[in-house]
Amino acid sequence: MKSLNPKITDWRDRRVWIIGASSGIGAALTHRLAQNGARLAVSARTESALRDLIDGKKHLLLPLDVTDKAGFLAAQTSLLNHWNGVDMIFYCAGTYRPMRTLDMDPEVVEQTLAVNLQGVFNLLHVCTPMLTAAGAGGLCLVASVAGYTGLPKALAYGPSKAALINLAQILYTDLSPKNIGVYLVNPGFVATRLTDQNDFKMPALISPDEAAAEILQGIAKGRFEVHFPRRFTYIMKLVRALPDRLRFAILRQVASS
Repeated sequence: MKSLNPKITDWRDRRVWIIGASSGIGAALTHRLAQNGARLAVSARTESALRDLIDGKKHLLLPLDVTDKAGFLAAQTSLLNHWNGVDMIFYCAGTYRPMRTLDMDPEVVEQTLAVNLQGVFNLLHVCTPMLTAAGAGGLCLVASVAGYTGLPKALAYGPSKAALINLAQILYTDLSPKNIGVYLVNPGFVATRLTDQNDFKMPALISPDEAAAEILQGIAKGRFEVHFPRRFTYIMKLVRALPDRLRFAILRQVASS
């Protein structure tokens, strides 16, 4: 059976832009792709974090706030000037604050949606013309299994990731006929500064480097959805498919534990 996306196994000299590169999965992907010989452009809010991450003499440092549309236009100009295009883009930027409905903070909700979702639309505005003009390339969006179903304490985070899953499906339909790969990543729990906020035991917790390895393996197989660790994500897929009455009973029990 033909794969849904191009299978990328050799990253040598590929022009790769990683957004949200300074920590977590983004930083782990940066290190792995640098070791594999990719030409990297890395973005995060502060240039000092990028300099601590990677050699700015070998790779492009593109400081960027994903909520700033003008910043994306400046990054696009730099990429075109240095590389005349890009082969793969990873959107790893994200924010999370545990939140229940009765404790809602509107400012946190707004920031979460701005970074996790609106930032992707800001990216699409500049990257879609580059990719379609080249008639090739790929876009990888890091969402979450929290987007599969409504989970406790994910009042803003869950809906932002659910929307990202939906968006990736739309993008695949629109862009794959133009020879542009769209890869959707749905991790379970990954040990980062964001998940450090959780006050509960996180099942099947993995490291950012393990997550990066899973992502690159999934892309090498040409998958549309790359989800991991499967011992956990398959359970989440099952919960999503349950009848409402049973699914809500399980989620209420999780919320009260």
